[in-house]
Amino acid sequence: MNPSNIPNNFASSLSAKLEAILFWKAEPVSFKKLTQLLLTEKTAISEAVKVTEADIKAGLTELETALKNRGSGLTLVQTDTEVMLGTAKEFSPLIEQLTKEELSRDLGKAGLETLSIVLYQGPISRADIDYIRGVNSQFILRNLLIRGLVERIDNPKDARSFLYKTTLDLLAHLGVSKIEELPEYEKVRADIEAFKSQNIEQSTESTQSTDTTTTPADATIGA
Repeated sequence: MNPSNIPNNFASSLSAKLEAILFWKAEPVSFKKLTQLLLTEKTAISEAVKVTEADIKAGLTELETALKNRGSGLTLVQTDTEVMLGTAKEFSPLIEQLTKEELSRDLGKAGLETLSIVLYQGPISRADIDYIRGVNSQFILRNLLIRGLVERIDNPKDARSFLYKTTLDLLAHLGVSKIEELPEYEKVRADIEAFKSQNIEQSTESTQSTDTTTTPADATIGA
């Protein structure tokens, strides 16, 4: 019997959808969040069907079995409340070697840019980092996490997301005992805040302009 009487055609694809979501998120996702994400998929779920956390757990069990059966390099890493995709145990030596190679490389422009944002704006969400940089920072943040330069903490304002902050090891490496001792700390923070405010104002003005602009069709109707 399918959990919550979910139709067979949906139940058979639930584990695949969960795998896609976990791959896309590339971070721990709560069972509750997975439920919400799947409920937004209007075309796949009829109004009469409600996906519960029990359904999610059943789908994850199916996914875990499928990963093992096909000899995947991925596995599920779970707690009582959340889950993420991780590297299968047998491939740990390979990933360890790749990690060492990754750590031996320079951070690069994107890494330094992201690290600077976390330093001067942290704790900060990934969404805000992406907004400031204008690009997706998911893999850059993963790199910084691996290097131990930033750490992820719970977001007190949103249990479904995380915040990123600098580690004590990084501060020690920079030779400062607290964030406020960073060069031009207040000025850089103010500059970033001004940049964010300016973008928000421009976005608002653009929206208002679009709403009030008279199109040729409008002129014709008013004639």
